[in-house]
Amino acid sequence: MFSKVLIANRGEIAVRIIRACKELGLRTVAVYSDVDRMALHVRYADEAYPIGPAPARESYLNIEKILEVAKKSGAEAVHPGYGFLAENAEFAQACRDEGLVFIGPSPEAIAAMGDKVQARRLMQQVGVPVVPGTDSQEDLRDEELLAAAHRIGFPIMIKAAAGGGGKGMRIVRRPEEMASAIQLARQEAQSAFGDPRLYLEKLIEQARHIEVQILADGFGRTIHLGERECSIQRRHQKLLEEAPSPFVGEDEDFRQRLGAAAIRAAQAVDYVNAGTVEFLVDREKNFYFLEMNTRIQVEHPVTEAVTGVDIVKEQIRIARGRPLRYTQGDIHLKGWAIEARINAEDPYNNFLPSIGRILYHSPPTGPGVRVDTGVYTGMEITPYYDPLIAKLIVWGENRAHAVLRMRRALAEYKILGVKTNIPFHQRLLAQYRFLVGQFDTRFVEERFSMEDEAELQELSPEMAAVMATLVAHAQAQQAAQMIRTAGTGRRPSLWKWTYHPGWRRG
Repeated sequence: MFSKVLIANRGEIAVRIIRACKELGLRTVAVYSDVDRMALHVRYADEAYPIGPAPARESYLNIEKILEVAKKSGAEAVHPGYGFLAENAEFAQACRDEGLVFIGPSPEAIAAMGDKVQARRLMQQVGVPVVPGTDSQEDLRDEELLAAAHRIGFPIMIKAAAGGGGKGMRIVRRPEEMASAIQLARQEAQSAFGDPRLYLEKLIEQARHIEVQILADGFGRTIHLGERECSIQRRHQKLLEEAPSPFVGEDEDFRQRLGAAAIRAAQAVDYVNAGTVEFLVDREKNFYFLEMNTRIQVEHPVTEAVTGVDIVKEQIRIARGRPLRYTQGDIHLKGWAIEARINAEDPYNNFLPSIGRILYHSPPTGPGVRVDTGVYTGMEITPYYDPLIAKLIVWGENRAHAVLRMRRALAEYKILGVKTNIPFHQRLLAQYRFLVGQFDTRFVEERFSMEDEAELQELSPEMAAVMATLVAHAQAQQAAQMIRTAGTGRRPSLWKWTYHPGWRRG
């Protein structure tokens, strides 16, 4: 048991974990770099400590400094969130050595699943399908990789053995492209993971990226919470997720086969806590193990929305030595949830990151809308970390309802001072192929454009009526605010009222 948790992270996930801790009656400790001194997670935590300069390697990736703060603050547990040290077996082991509870899986499980080649071999042993590829844990030479590519057959995917997230990854369609692709992949793998080893997988064309959330306690119980569709990506980075998957739909047998494979994968490494098993799925519903993320996922809220399970709280309860409160029979998917990642980037300029001060931040509210964020009006977006501003999550009775609700929420979301990818999401949700679920992992890069109007779905009369009603309602709400300021006789500017960060009512 523990009563104080250090959150070894920043941004929206740190705020999310702090809120879960407070609801469980636990005290919280935040850490922050120099540029995050005024960050939201620092404000929300019970205590906060500086850990170094802005670059992550000198602050959020500094294991020694974070452990030093844990000792100084009296924290008894550490939650790593996602990113940074979340899937670092060395950090999990260091916490164990210092007598701290690591709110996540064991160092052994992290290491086993972190080595992608070892993970592939484990999956084959427990009967989880894997994509045809190389399985040697040795550092294959360039000529060995080329020979293996010819055996597997082009097109192939070059991947880093020590990591994921799109780092060290290259698609190769012709033999003459191999040499340069291997060189670039090795350099990127070395830079990102300190390990230049590569392996090959057959490229599954027109594949879907579908993942399964699992929970496992220390008493031998492992369950799955259904699947998430994560195929809307750009350069292997997810942009929008939904649960359940429109490809799985009402095929309950396929859903349970995916879930059973995910459970076997977790049990192969004696997994305890929350984790996600990712699969590639082809058009015939053949599925292949991709990787296991040994941490909480960015997109976990969509699963929470359709299952009613608070995954972060369950992580903490499991780490406190408690058994799962759910059996597999307790898990039922209700409705539909969609998450849009709101990033500080310019979708009209090749998604170039946008930095600067947020002059105004007004997230949407209303029925079925959730916003997880770590920013506020006046906060600075810096170049040091990922550009995620917020996660906008909506729930609907079905997919059509969720799409309409997401359109409404995106229209309400107001951010001034930096460019965001909100226009991208708005255009995506107007695409016919997206609306009917006809997309794969290459959809954004190959069949989507911010300039092309040809694919935009025309609104049906019924949908137009719904949207018109929402617009009329929003206009009525704004009009109601145009009141005379008491005692002054002047009428406030609606622009200032709605958008100007310095305006004060009254």
